[in-house]
Amino acid sequence: MRSLVTSGSQGEQAGRLFLAAVVVVFLPYLPFGNIIAYPFVILTTWFHEMGHGFTAILLGNSFEQLVILPSGSGYALSSIASDASRFERAAIAAGGPIAPSLFGAAFILASAKTQWWKPAFYALTAILVLSVVIWVRSWVGVLVLPALAALFVLVAKKARPEWQRFTLQFIGLLAALSMFRDWDYLFSKNATINGEVMLSDTGQMQAQLALPYWFWAGVIITICFAIVGVSLKVALAASTRQTSSWSRQGWRKR
Repeated sequence: MRSLVTSGSQGEQAGRLFLAAVVVVFLPYLPFGNIIAYPFVILTTWFHEMGHGFTAILLGNSFEQLVILPSGSGYALSSIASDASRFERAAIAAGGPIAPSLFGAAFILASAKTQWWKPAFYALTAILVLSVVIWVRSWVGVLVLPALAALFVLVAKKARPEWQRFTLQFIGLLAALSMFRDWDYLFSKNATINGEVMLSDTGQMQAQLALPYWFWAGVIITICFAIVGVSLKVALAASTRQTSSWSRQGWRKR
């Protein structure tokens, strides 16, 4: 029997992505689903907060620490230059909610080509471990993130190819669809984190750029959908080209 990985049509790849999406969406509603999903909720929070931190670094500021709370929420602390522009501050606020879609798109794209699977797992593992060493300052993050890193290394080394692909797609869609978990947060001006009321990311954008928070929520959601949509289209097209190449090689061998 030919491997599912090497014989998949574009329809099959779409089916795998759909299956991953179903698992992501319905996992919390299954028996013990919340327990199973908890490490991945922590992972999406990590994506979000790393987005704030990396955006701060890219704009010439300092990323100080990342805190993930037992509830699954979290926050990133950055030292921002006193002369930073309103646009810089707004960009740092937007970096959090947009980052999961960027991470998700990267993993969806990586799932399209076999040679990218292991590098994608190892890159994610390295970033997770480095972030724990440098920035993570909460026991939840210190316990859960290295455990996830170990799991991804195990998948890369031991899992069957179809499970490697599915895991990449699962992580990608989990990150990409996490915006729905944060829907209320995006459309709120304020948020309560660790008992403290503060401006939400879109509330911060309103404070810096004047337009209302719900407008910025719409902009962020549109950007995220565009990122994920393009990544899905490219990944499916790449899978089809790779499958066609395998088919031609198989025909020549005969």
